[in-house]
Amino acid sequence: MNLPVVVHEPGALPASAAAGDTVARIPQRHQGWIGPTLVATAMAFLLLWSIVFARTPLDALPLYFVQRYFLLDATSLLFLLVINSVFLGIAVYMASRVGTSATLARHMLSRSALTFAFMVAMNLGVMANNLLLLWAFIELTTLCAVPLVAQGNAKAPHRVAWRYLLYSSISLALTFLGIMCLTRSAYLQGAEINFAFSEMAATVPLRGDPWQQLGLGLMLFGLGSKLGLAPLYSWMPETYEAAPTSTSALLSAVQFNLSVVAVLRILQVFRAQDSSFVAYQLLIMGCLSLVVATVQVMAARSYKRLIAYACVSSSGVIAIGLSVGRAAAYGVLLYVVSNAFVKSLLFLTAGRLRAVYGTHEIKALSGVIRVLPFSGLLFTVGIFALLGFPPFGGFMAEMLILSGIVQSGNLIAFTMMCALLTIIFVATGRSIFPMLWGPSDRPDMPTDTSWLTTVPKIGFVAALVMLGVYTPAPVSRLLLLVAQSIGGQ
Repeated sequence: MNLPVVVHEPGALPASAAAGDTVARIPQRHQGWIGPTLVATAMAFLLLWSIVFARTPLDALPLYFVQRYFLLDATSLLFLLVINSVFLGIAVYMASRVGTSATLARHMLSRSALTFAFMVAMNLGVMANNLLLLWAFIELTTLCAVPLVAQGNAKAPHRVAWRYLLYSSISLALTFLGIMCLTRSAYLQGAEINFAFSEMAATVPLRGDPWQQLGLGLMLFGLGSKLGLAPLYSWMPETYEAAPTSTSALLSAVQFNLSVVAVLRILQVFRAQDSSFVAYQLLIMGCLSLVVATVQVMAARSYKRLIAYACVSSSGVIAIGLSVGRAAAYGVLLYVVSNAFVKSLLFLTAGRLRAVYGTHEIKALSGVIRVLPFSGLLFTVGIFALLGFPPFGGFMAEMLILSGIVQSGNLIAFTMMCALLTIIFVATGRSIFPMLWGPSDRPDMPTDTSWLTTVPKIGFVAALVMLGVYTPAPVSRLLLLVAQSIGGQ
């Protein structure tokens, strides 16, 4: 019987110290086809929607499919391009890591199947033209993600997975309860509600009542919880830290955007009504999330958890921008798209750091950019993009959001957002920069990441620079159409 030969990279920890992301050479006699198949599927998805984007005039949208249960409009097209671009990077990462990760090699078939099911549900969910159907697809992506989270390298990954399922179920139950309140409102006003987004705006009573406000509030609260907004945010840092790297990227940069689409659909339906109640709720949740993220970033001891709390901060910025409405709508969309690439870049690069160092603890790492020059450089670029440095898209987006807040006259929100983002910037830099540029105690230089995994990450960086410096006219027009659909200008 031939035993597998385990070869550790120089400077890497032994297998017992890095359970879950062990750097080892794993034989792939029977599963070598899985990674390339997953990559080919991801490329097919992205190629399909890229061709649709290139060949379909935006003036011809929306297009309807399957008896109008699915639609392709500016909103769905934008997010189909974003999530499938991220999916391609995640698929390449999984295919490249299967040969060096014992855990991934052992579960590659099941993990790839769940990831594929997750992405099919995501693509259909983004195109859903029915509120109940969209709610069902969000639930389906959650059910696909739970077994993936359970395969993580935390001390008790199954406990984390159950907590993620519990929080997601509560969030979606609140959302469904909100839908029932909207139905009750329509019944009391003698209207027959139609849950198709393309027709719902015409059937929802324009004169709001307490049931309608309660329904909107519950739906935004439930979907806000899926976005990691306070107060139901604690599942996000715990899940992102404990889940496998590819799953963390899926949740933060892909599933997150399906919840964003749900919020945008609600705003598109109810934008003709008095939006002060919705704006006030989003503003409170956004500001509270920024406060929570600021405190937790200062206390973070794990670079993966720090990224997770930065995601909470990003959710807060998005909520504040949506509360402003018209003036900040374009900036919010630019921020959402930019953050999808930032999160995927950071989490996938963090997976490389975990594979070499065998830990997520910040204090255990020093001189990363010397030990892993390319991965360290990509992580540095990701941190700069996350903190809103130029020339990345996040900088331009934050400027547009802040400009919108000023135009709305809410100087308290402006001051609070500027102060808290500054504290987050300082706290993140104090923790991460010594980890990246400090003195290295590792004399041996391990082999850095392969060229195959660098191509998607370089693509993410290029997209971030493009969004911050010069956005091509077709992309800019697509963003503008989505912004106008939620009342932007």
